Order: sequence, then C-alpha cells, then structure tokens
Amino acid sequence: MHTFASIVVGLLMLGTLGMLFAGLIGMARGASGATSNRFMRYRVLLQGAALLLLVIFMSVLKG
Repeated sequence: MHTFASIVVGLLMLGTLGMLFAGLIGMARGASGATSNRFMRYRVLLQGAALLLLVIFMSVLKG
C-alpha cells in the first residue's frame, strides 16, 4: 500500500508540475489568456488532489 500511495501522489505531483510549465510556456508564447487560465485551473485541481491524497494516505498509513 505504501508503494501505491507513493506512486499516486508522485504522479499527481508530476502532473501538477507539467500543467504549471504548460501554462507558463503558453503565457510566454502569447497564447490566449483563456488557454493559460485553463492550464492554471487544472494545475490547482491537481495540486489540491495531490495534497488531499497525501494527507489521507499519511493518516491511513501511519506506522
């Protein structure tokens, strides 16, 4: 279970980082504001999911 939790949280963290860079690169290239805003919204959702699962897994797997 520890391995599964680590993989899931790690993938969510990488997804968050990917969305962050996609949004930043889009802004730097001059993409529409709506596209960059959508990437940043996805980043916030992924970041929240990663933190929520991290807290849940740490409380369930303590020990």
